[in-house]
Amino acid sequence: ERLNPSSNLLQTMPATRRSSRAASPATPRSRASSRSKSPAKSPASSRKALKLDAETPSPSASSSKKGPRSAMTGDAVKKDEGKRQKIITRVVYGALMVIGFLFVMFAGHVYLCALVALVEVLLFKELVKVRYNAHLETIENAVPLFRTTQWAWFLVSIYYTYGDFLLELLKNNERTHATAIFWKSSQFHSLSSFGLYSAVFVITVVTLRKDFIKFQLNQLCWTVCVLILTVGQLKYIMHNIMNGLFWFTFPVLLVVINDIMAYVCGMSMGRKLFPGVFLKLSPNKTWEGFIGGGIFTLIFGWYLAGYLAKFTWMTCPVDTLSIWSPVLECEVDSNFVGGNFVFPEQIFDFIPNTLIRGLPNVVEYCEVGGAISPCVSGENGNHDHFEVVTKVLPIQLHAISLAIFASLVAPFGGFLASGIKRAYGIKDFDSIIPGHGGMMDRMDCQFLMALCTWVHYNAFVKMGTVSVTKLLFMFKSLPDDEQKEFLERASEFLKNN
Repeated sequence: ERLNPSSNLLQTMPATRRSSRAASPATPRSRASSRSKSPAKSPASSRKALKLDAETPSPSASSSKKGPRSAMTGDAVKKDEGKRQKIITRVVYGALMVIGFLFVMFAGHVYLCALVALVEVLLFKELVKVRYNAHLETIENAVPLFRTTQWAWFLVSIYYTYGDFLLELLKNNERTHATAIFWKSSQFHSLSSFGLYSAVFVITVVTLRKDFIKFQLNQLCWTVCVLILTVGQLKYIMHNIMNGLFWFTFPVLLVVINDIMAYVCGMSMGRKLFPGVFLKLSPNKTWEGFIGGGIFTLIFGWYLAGYLAKFTWMTCPVDTLSIWSPVLECEVDSNFVGGNFVFPEQIFDFIPNTLIRGLPNVVEYCEVGGAISPCVSGENGNHDHFEVVTKVLPIQLHAISLAIFASLVAPFGGFLASGIKRAYGIKDFDSIIPGHGGMMDRMDCQFLMALCTWVHYNAFVKMGTVSVTKLLFMFKSLPDDEQKEFLERASEFLKNN
């Protein structure tokens, strides 16, 4: 009544209650009879009933639990079947991709180079389509030559990159030095590339519109970024192919095995050892997957390098692109020939001597009379150091270096791809590979790996930018007086050295 004095309902409620009580008075006998009809429960029975109610699951709770098909709802069964079908599809098409890759690889170097070129086209298409689909309403019928300029920049970069690759290939082949077409193309490649670049640059500026200039400049930056990710990082992948199929196949397989084992380790041990998030950009990635994938990649890389080194098809370089693949025969490079490797003695300073003596291939050296020689039982000598000599292939040491990069750095290419998809709200870049998505979803970690392989090859294996045939080509390009000067200096250098 204090809340709402004007309410007739609140004012009449007390009177109504009093009238109802007066109309049906309850006698002591009627109350006793009602109590006899519904006897009171004992404290023990009440507790038992509460316990049974607590143990009885509600329908919603039971449907959310995972278990046998009989205990799952229809939606849960469909979700489980869909997940299983997705895994099967992923495995089947993954196996088909591996078979197709092996077929192209054994078909010959020219077909492998063609496959790489096709992959680059698909990668560029998928990446530029991300922004095109996101801003279609903005640019449709408003920005002229929107996609044309993007593909024009791509064609200019491809022309310059692979024109340079073909010229390098011709320079390394002495049989092509005498052709006139080669000399003209080598002279005018840079000029024609710059001419195309200038033309596309002018077209890009002419198509700028005042109302959309900020958006168009952002689009130009995105196009340049895509070109760096695809054409820039894959510029030397064909050089890797020509240096020997090992330098193409081995890095690709390293990334594949790292991806597979990181997935397996993450699924089996994810967030059990390290509960924290590995990378907020890609929350499904775990520390267990990252570390486990790296360990398996190192082991796999060591033995795979030793296995691939047995085949000349993998180790021999080539200097020509032929439609019919010849039988490769070459002098085996020293990196693929086994030798004795002596572990540095300093690594044994922190291990107990009794434990070291039990290891295989360990030789203990002692000092006897001022001379150091292998210890002989029964002689009085002072321990000096341990040596472990084992037979390894030098290429296996290079393999460890590449495997470390494939485990620690290459996965961040995939994390960048995850960031791009998250920024534009897409699940996959495309759907051309069932169960896997697009080409970018499969190649996101291969870019850095291919570039790292070329840098490693030139830094630690062999300088691919210099060869005898290339020096001969450069010598022929010199005028007569400079050729004589070069020969004089070369003979003087040989005498002094």
